[in-house]
Amino acid sequence: MLIFKQNQYRRFAIVSTLACFILLGFSIGPSIEIPSSSAQTNGNHTTNTKLGDRAVLSQPMTVGWRYDSSQTLNLTPASDEERLYLPLAGGIIVSLGADKGQLNWRSDMGGELSASPVADDHGVYVASETGKPESDGARRATGALRSLGREGGVTQWMRTLAMPLRGSLTLSKGVLFGGGSDGKAYAFDSNSGAVRWFYDYGQPFSGHPIVSDGRVYIGSEDGNLLALDEQTGKLQWHYRTKGPVRGPVATWQTAVYFGSGDGYVYAVSADSGRLLWRKRTGAGVQAVVRAGEEVLVASLDNFVYKFSSAGARLWKRQLPGRISSQPLLTNTDALFMPLTSSAGVVLGLRDGRPVNSLPVGLEITSSSSPIAVGSVVLLTTQQGLLAFTQPRETP
Repeated sequence: MLIFKQNQYRRFAIVSTLACFILLGFSIGPSIEIPSSSAQTNGNHTTNTKLGDRAVLSQPMTVGWRYDSSQTLNLTPASDEERLYLPLAGGIIVSLGADKGQLNWRSDMGGELSASPVADDHGVYVASETGKPESDGARRATGALRSLGREGGVTQWMRTLAMPLRGSLTLSKGVLFGGGSDGKAYAFDSNSGAVRWFYDYGQPFSGHPIVSDGRVYIGSEDGNLLALDEQTGKLQWHYRTKGPVRGPVATWQTAVYFGSGDGYVYAVSADSGRLLWRKRTGAGVQAVVRAGEEVLVASLDNFVYKFSSAGARLWKRQLPGRISSQPLLTNTDALFMPLTSSAGVVLGLRDGRPVNSLPVGLEITSSSSPIAVGSVVLLTTQQGLLAFTQPRETP
């Protein structure tokens, strides 16, 4: 009887202690988060959100809400801590609340959006294409960059450009970076739209600039990775491959990792661009992200690879389709969107084994990357936007 009472008392004490922790707001579990890239400074991810404790990619998730539209694009939505900004055909941006999908505003700029937007606490920055050059050969500006206010989607400023920006925009420390189809890499002041500098490379860009340790890394369509000075735009070095470089780079210590359309993943010195190693995959590589001290690579050959920082292959996993978008990472898992399949696939980072799937109900045709806002995971499909959440627990 004494033993029973002691055990009962211990259980009561443990439960009481846990209850106190919960009431006081302490977290019992470890925080699982996606590093913020609203500053886009580390080259690891293309989302600007965090996943909360309860939104673990390896756990069951259901569609919490959806936004139906047949006008989605191969452009990744932008987001801040509470809202997402969905790019649509016809130059339209829609602002939605991430928690319940409520419509905040809809802005119609005309023309067509030309690059994935980016957002901060002030608003969303959008690149568009206003038309085609005149048939008589006359030169006319066809690109534009806008800042839309967070609350109403009203244009705060607009910068006209000779030709449209392509790929993705990047925001770091109040400066917007982008590459144009005119072969120029730009840096704009996010408060005014003023051009801080541009570098005239001469060959088109359609990639995703990444800012890290005072350099801007951007790939070109002719196969070069360029390292530009963040403050001046001066070229520090370039590395040539045999295929277009379109995805963002990943950085770790003094190395830069990136993929090319020539089927190789490369590691080069951040200081000089000197080749450290390269590894062959079966097709072009656009998705390269850092997972801790290792590198995760998705190829158009339907395989995902994991390499050590020194280039040793740790595992290889086949998916049911090609991977052209960037994965969504937590500390333990990665979500991929294989083209022509009907579900997002979650792989465990430790061994590459599938641990979950997020069915979208139709064939995936968009190369838009999955993003997360708070505990909500958002997937773009050809019929709109799906918001996945973990099932709510009953009291």
